[in-house]
Amino acid sequence: YGYLYNWYAVETGNLAPEGWHVPTNEEYTALSDYLGGTFVAGGKMKSTGTIEDGDGLWNSPNTGATNESGFTGLPAGDRGHPNGYYYSMGNFGSFWSSSELSSNAWYRRLHYDSSRVYRFSAVKQSGFSIRCLKD
Repeated sequence: YGYLYNWYAVETGNLAPEGWHVPTNEEYTALSDYLGGTFVAGGKMKSTGTIEDGDGLWNSPNTGATNESGFTGLPAGDRGHPNGYYYSMGNFGSFWSSSELSSNAWYRRLHYDSSRVYRFSAVKQSGFSIRCLKD
């Protein structure tokens, strides 16, 4: 599933290898627009298969999952703030952007039971996954 990071780790710029970066909020919006809009883009960004069928990491039904974008979003869950609890592995994957929103930062979330990609903001202490984009 990969590591979870707080946004301060994203801000350092040290998570992405040379020639790559954590996408901005605008770059995530461009991706979801390119994939047909927020109502279908999530399915195109999720890895396929389910835990129940033994062919994936998402809980069933993994609605709309095709991974036709090659994003291969995994359901690593979240580490919450302020309690630090880890939750929802298999149910959703949350991916930081590099864009701030006041004391929060933007992220995208994929759900096991939806083909949507959701945009939210969260406190920077939250633990989410990242994906890197080639420069």
